[in-house]
Order: sequence, then structure tokens, then C-alpha cells
Amino acid sequence: MIEYDNPHIRELRFTRFHSRAEVRSKQWIDVEVSLGLEEGSEAPEGIVELGALIVCTRRGDIVEIVPQDEGRDCEYQFTEQEKAQLRTYYEREVRPTVETMR
Repeated sequence: MIEYDNPHIRELRFTRFHSRAEVRSKQWIDVEVSLGLEEGSEAPEGIVELGALIVCTRRGDIVEIVPQDEGRDCEYQFTEQEKAQLRTYYEREVRPTVETMR
């Protein structure tokens, strides 16, 4: 994870995913993802409940992936490798459901 105004980068490995998709508007679908961390992978100090918000188009294409703490925006960004883990999970497990929400 990348903290704003901090040059130190922490690379997290996720092991468990649980998601909930919800239609936000005619244009967007929000996918909230709860994350479990691999042993030895530790969330940054101050993060209570790490999650992700994946914003998708109604077709199911990912527009944005942002980290959340307790369901709210936080002062971190995911690294490209962390986003890749989330994209893989989304494509395999969530996108088929999102595509039926059109």
C-alpha cells in the first residue's frame, strides 16, 4: 500500500475476498470487497478493517479500485500488484454477477 506523503511502500498479499455488488446509478456499479491478508502481510498502522471499493460500468468494466478502512475512503492507495490481485478476483468471481445486474 502507498500512503500519501510517505515514500515507504508496503506490498500486501490478499488471501480471502468477500464482496457485495450494488447498482449506484444508470452508469455505475459499486463492488465492496472485504479482504483477508496472507500471513506475514500486515496492513498499515491505523487501518482497522481493510477493504476495497471497485467501481465498474454497467457493462462490468473496472473504472477504479480504491482502498477503504471500515467502508470509508482512507489515506492510502493500492500498489499495481495489489490492484492486480483485486482485478483477478473480480474477473473470476464477481464480474459474472455484475453482468447480470444490467
